[in-house]
Amino acid sequence: MQEIEIFTDGGCSGNPGPGGWAYVLIDGGSVKERSGGTADTTNNRMELTAVISALQDVKDTPGWQGRPLRVSTDSQYVKNGITQWIQGWIRNGWKTASKQPVKNQDLWQELYALTRGLPLEWFWVKGHAGHVQNERCDSLVKQEMARFL
Repeated sequence: MQEIEIFTDGGCSGNPGPGGWAYVLIDGGSVKERSGGTADTTNNRMELTAVISALQDVKDTPGWQGRPLRVSTDSQYVKNGITQWIQGWIRNGWKTASKQPVKNQDLWQELYALTRGLPLEWFWVKGHAGHVQNERCDSLVKQEMARFL
Protein backbone atom coordinates (compact mmCIF):
# COMPACT_ATOMS: atom_id res chain seq x y z
CA MET A 1 0.00 0.00 0.00
CA GLN A 2 1.24 3.45 -0.87
CA GLU A 3 2.09 5.62 2.12
CA ILE A 4 0.65 9.04 2.78
CA GLU A 5 3.27 11.66 3.62
CA ILE A 6 2.51 14.54 5.97
CA PHE A 7 4.78 17.52 6.60
CA THR A 8 3.86 19.99 9.34
CA ASP A 9 5.00 23.25 10.89
CA GLY A 10 3.75 25.80 13.34
CA GLY A 11 5.04 29.02 14.78
CA CYS A 12 4.22 32.34 16.30
CA SER A 13 5.54 35.89 16.43
CA GLY A 14 6.45 36.29 20.06
CA ASN A 15 5.64 33.41 22.35
CA PRO A 16 2.78 33.92 23.03
CA GLY A 17 1.67 35.99 20.08
CA PRO A 18 0.03 35.73 16.68
CA GLY A 19 0.54 32.24 15.32
CA GLY A 20 0.07 29.99 12.35
CA TRP A 21 0.12 26.31 11.49
CA ALA A 22 0.36 24.47 8.18
CA TYR A 23 0.71 21.08 6.61
CA VAL A 24 1.47 19.56 3.24
CA LEU A 25 -0.14 16.18 2.61
CA ILE A 26 1.17 14.05 -0.26
CA ASP A 27 -0.96 11.12 -1.38
CA GLY A 28 0.57 9.61 -4.50
CA GLY A 29 0.57 12.39 -7.09
CA SER A 30 -1.90 14.50 -5.12
CA VAL A 31 -0.66 17.35 -2.93
CA LYS A 32 -2.90 19.14 -0.45
CA GLU A 33 -1.90 22.20 1.58
CA ARG A 34 -3.82 23.64 4.52
CA SER A 35 -3.07 26.34 7.05
CA GLY A 36 -4.67 28.43 9.74
CA GLY A 37 -3.83 30.67 12.62
CA THR A 38 -4.92 32.57 15.65
CA ALA A 39 -4.22 35.98 17.17
CA ASP A 40 -2.85 34.79 20.52
CA THR A 41 -1.13 31.43 20.91
CA THR A 42 2.20 29.70 21.45
CA ASN A 43 4.63 28.03 19.08
CA ASN A 44 4.03 24.60 20.60
CA ARG A 45 0.24 24.91 20.32
CA MET A 46 0.63 25.71 16.62
CA GLU A 47 3.02 22.79 16.05
CA LEU A 48 0.50 20.43 17.67
CA THR A 49 -2.43 21.96 15.79
CA ALA A 50 -0.67 21.39 12.47
CA VAL A 51 -0.28 17.66 13.12
CA ILE A 52 -3.81 17.28 14.52
CA SER A 53 -5.31 19.09 11.52
CA ALA A 54 -3.36 16.94 9.06
CA LEU A 55 -4.38 13.68 10.73
CA GLN A 56 -8.02 14.77 10.86
CA ASP A 57 -7.82 15.55 7.15
CA VAL A 58 -6.39 12.10 6.43
CA LYS A 59 -9.16 10.44 8.43
CA ASP A 60 -11.75 12.42 6.43
CA THR A 61 -10.27 11.16 3.14
CA PRO A 62 -11.86 8.04 1.64
CA GLY A 63 -9.45 5.15 1.12
CA TRP A 64 -6.86 6.02 3.75
CA GLN A 65 -7.62 3.11 6.08
CA GLY A 66 -4.69 0.82 6.65
CA ARG A 67 -2.25 2.85 4.60
CA PRO A 68 1.02 3.75 6.27
CA LEU A 69 1.34 7.37 7.37
CA ARG A 70 4.69 9.15 7.48
CA VAL A 71 4.62 12.34 9.56
CA SER A 72 7.58 14.72 9.34
CA THR A 73 7.86 17.67 11.71
CA ASP A 74 10.58 20.11 12.61
CA SER A 75 9.34 20.08 16.21
CA GLN A 76 11.24 17.85 18.61
CA TYR A 77 8.50 18.73 21.12
CA VAL A 78 5.86 17.08 18.93
CA LYS A 79 7.93 14.10 17.82
CA ASN A 80 9.33 13.28 21.25
CA GLY A 81 6.06 14.06 22.99
CA ILE A 82 4.02 11.58 20.94
CA THR A 83 6.70 8.88 20.61
CA GLN A 84 8.45 9.01 24.00
CA TRP A 85 6.81 11.15 26.68
CA ILE A 86 3.06 10.68 26.30
CA GLN A 87 2.84 7.23 27.88
CA GLY A 88 4.54 8.56 31.01
CA TRP A 89 2.25 11.59 31.11
CA ILE A 90 -0.80 9.34 30.91
CA ARG A 91 0.58 6.98 33.55
CA ASN A 92 1.29 9.99 35.82
CA GLY A 93 -2.16 11.54 35.43
CA TRP A 94 -1.02 14.12 32.86
CA LYS A 95 1.88 15.28 35.00
CA THR A 96 5.47 15.64 33.85
CA ALA A 97 8.38 13.82 35.49
CA SER A 98 8.74 16.89 37.73
CA LYS A 99 5.08 16.51 38.78
CA GLN A 100 3.96 19.64 36.89
CA PRO A 101 0.82 19.63 34.72
CA VAL A 102 1.56 18.82 31.08
CA LYS A 103 1.32 21.97 28.98
CA ASN A 104 -1.15 21.81 26.08
CA GLN A 105 -2.80 18.76 27.61
CA ASP A 106 -5.97 19.34 25.58
CA LEU A 107 -4.06 19.10 22.31
CA TRP A 108 -1.94 16.16 23.47
CA GLN A 109 -5.09 14.26 24.38
CA GLU A 110 -6.61 15.04 20.98
CA LEU A 111 -3.44 13.98 19.16
CA TYR A 112 -3.19 10.79 21.20
CA ALA A 113 -6.80 9.89 20.39
CA LEU A 114 -6.20 10.52 16.68
CA THR A 115 -3.06 8.38 16.54
CA ARG A 116 -4.36 5.32 18.38
CA GLY A 117 -4.18 2.34 16.05
CA LEU A 118 -2.81 4.26 13.07
CA PRO A 119 0.14 2.87 11.11
CA LEU A 120 2.31 5.93 11.85
CA GLU A 121 5.99 6.65 11.49
CA TRP A 122 7.32 9.91 12.96
CA PHE A 123 10.31 11.78 11.58
CA TRP A 124 12.12 14.92 12.62
CA VAL A 125 13.45 17.25 9.93
CA LYS A 126 15.69 20.19 10.65
CA GLY A 127 13.77 23.44 10.20
CA HIS A 128 15.05 26.17 7.88
CA ALA A 129 17.47 23.75 6.28
CA GLY A 130 16.15 23.68 2.71
CA HIS A 131 13.76 20.73 3.04
CA VAL A 132 11.21 21.56 0.32
CA GLN A 133 8.02 20.59 2.11
CA ASN A 134 9.16 21.98 5.46
CA GLU A 135 10.04 25.29 3.79
CA ARG A 136 6.61 25.36 2.14
CA CYS A 137 4.93 24.79 5.50
CA ASP A 138 7.06 27.54 7.04
CA SER A 139 6.00 29.93 4.29
CA LEU A 140 2.33 29.15 4.89
CA VAL A 141 2.81 29.62 8.65
CA LYS A 142 4.34 33.07 8.07
CA GLN A 143 1.41 34.04 5.83
CA GLU A 144 -1.02 33.04 8.57
CA MET A 145 0.90 34.97 11.23
CA ALA A 146 0.97 38.06 9.02
CA ARG A 147 -2.83 38.18 9.06
CA PHE A 148 -2.69 39.09 12.76
CA LEU A 149 0.25 41.51 12.77
